[in-house]
Amino acid sequence: MAMGEYGVILTFSTGHSVRAEKVLGAAGIRTKMIPVPRHISSDCGTAIRINDEDRETAMETLDKNGVPFDRYVPL
Repeated sequence: MAMGEYGVILTFSTGHSVRAEKVLGAAGIRTKMIPVPRHISSDCGTAIRINDEDRETAMETLDKNGVPFDRYVPL
């Protein structure tokens, strides 16, 4: 994936990231759990990287499945 073609979904905990990755994968959305990029937050933690084109579907899927998340940040 080239820059600008993906972004990250920030979650409130590693547990939420694990759950988000499982729910999104089951919905057919390609994901990768990564450390939160330093330019977004200096806090330790994980984020879910997805294709930018999947952003709306991913957030709707998380909402429908009750998976809390903070926000989506394009990269």
